[in-house]
Amino acid sequence: MNHSNRLEELVGKYENTLFRASLAILGDVQEAEDAVQETFLRYLEKRPEFRDGGHEKAWLLKVAANRCKSVLRGWKRHPAVELLDIYPAPDDGGSRELLEAILALPANQRAAVHLHYYEGYTSEEIGAILGQRPGTVRSHLSRARDALRRYLSEEEGE
Repeated sequence: MNHSNRLEELVGKYENTLFRASLAILGDVQEAEDAVQETFLRYLEKRPEFRDGGHEKAWLLKVAANRCKSVLRGWKRHPAVELLDIYPAPDDGGSRELLEAILALPANQRAAVHLHYYEGYTSEEIGAILGQRPGTVRSHLSRARDALRRYLSEEEGE
C-alpha cells in the first residue's frame, strides 16, 4: 500500500482520537486541528513502519502530544474556549459538571486524564506518549482526581 493510501486510512481511523486528545491538552479547537494536521504531515515525512495497531496509535498520539506541548510553550496565556459542545461526553453517562471539571484542569492533568480514562492507556504508556516518567503521570492523575473531587463536592454544595 502506498503512503498516500495509508495516510487516508490513518486519517479515517485516528483523526477523531488525535483531535480529542489534542483538544484535551490545548483547550483550543483551531490549535487542536492544526496539531492533528501536523501529526499526519509528520507521518508523511517520517514514513514509519509500525509493529501493530497499538504501536501505530501510540506513535501518532506521541507526535500530536509533542506538537501540543510546543504550542503550550509558545502561549503567554491559555485562551478560554467553550469546549463543552465539542469535547466528548464521558461514556458512562457522566454529567456536564464532570466534563466542566475536567476542562478546568491544568493541561498536563487534562492530558493524563484524557489518555487514561478516554483512551485507556496505562501510566507507563501515557509517560511514553507525553515524554514523562510514569510516576509523573500517576502524580498528574492523582492531583486531577483530587481536584475533580473538590470541584464536584463544591458543585453539590451549591
